[in-house]
Amino acid sequence: MKTLVIVTHPNIENSRINKRWAEELRKHPELVTVHELYSTYPDGNIDVEREQKLIEAHDSIVLQFPLYWYSSPPLLKQWLDEVFTYAWAYGSTGDKLRNRKLGLAISLGGKESDFGEDGVIPFTINEITIPFQATSNYTGMKFLPTFTVYGAEYHLTDEQIEQSAIDYVKYVEEQVHVSETARA
Repeated sequence: MKTLVIVTHPNIENSRINKRWAEELRKHPELVTVHELYSTYPDGNIDVEREQKLIEAHDSIVLQFPLYWYSSPPLLKQWLDEVFTYAWAYGSTGDKLRNRKLGLAISLGGKESDFGEDGVIPFTINEITIPFQATSNYTGMKFLPTFTVYGAEYHLTDEQIEQSAIDYVKYVEEQVHVSETARA
């Protein structure tokens, strides 16, 4: 089965990185389904049943977004709150996410050296994404390593963005699908 990539960027048309990533992923329909939340739900009214069925049709999920104040854009948080419901995603009968994989693909404005013990932001991306890791754990999903591209505020070159798009597809192939193939 394929990976569901939930793209959450409130202004995707003006995004150099997230837009390019989504374009590159769409070249691989055998590998992924690209689902853009802001274009699907511009009014913020999420069709929970539709979203749950979409998840159920995939073995893994990648949440793609730019880091906003050390979290995700608001529509992704709303999507998680509304779609990952009791008795579907968690609870005594909530098992629809169990054994699926969850990955993150995040673009960050700061440089990699800005993050961590010696950076101006004394937290690593692994520490910043702990709420996503906790959600993954609580719902029985396997949390994958995070795909990151730093330096969005520092005007990455077209070549750097192009390479990140190629690397992103490899991430999906290697982190998500290789282990699925190995299980088969």
